[in-house]
Amino acid sequence: MDMTAIGAKIVEFIKKYRYVILVLVIGIGLMALPDREETQQEPTTATVVSNSQTDQAEALTQILSQIRGAGKVKVLLTVAAGERTVYQTDQDTSTGSGSVRCETVIVTNADRAQQGLVQQIVAPEYRGAIVVCQGADDPNVRLAIVEAVANATGLGTNRISVLKMK
Repeated sequence: MDMTAIGAKIVEFIKKYRYVILVLVIGIGLMALPDREETQQEPTTATVVSNSQTDQAEALTQILSQIRGAGKVKVLLTVAAGERTVYQTDQDTSTGSGSVRCETVIVTNADRAQQGLVQQIVAPEYRGAIVVCQGADDPNVRLAIVEAVANATGLGTNRISVLKMK
């Protein structure tokens, strides 16, 4: 075989399969490009808990300031136990040996990142609340604020202090 015969076969092959070759070349080119998506770090548990506490205090501040006669309001919530995430587990029990195997169910997302399957998010447990407002000298305003904070946080009324703002 001479070189012209080989060249002619190559040209014939390329003409016959030009679309397949084009798709392969484009696919290889796309795979060679760097991934342009920025990886975002998920916040740590401590960050999530502090953000949750801050959001709850801000939401209470906004709601309580809407109470007639309350005026300007500031809220401080103390936390006994922060927000907890409970993950789904898979349990196998063997009756013969009495052993129990418990594994967390792992889910893989589109970015191939693995994380546990969330079963439940347990709300934080509050230890107490301090509310400082301009209208705290009015007993009706105090009662309305104490009831609102108790309903929002689950605290007993003995754990909520309403004080007059200076």
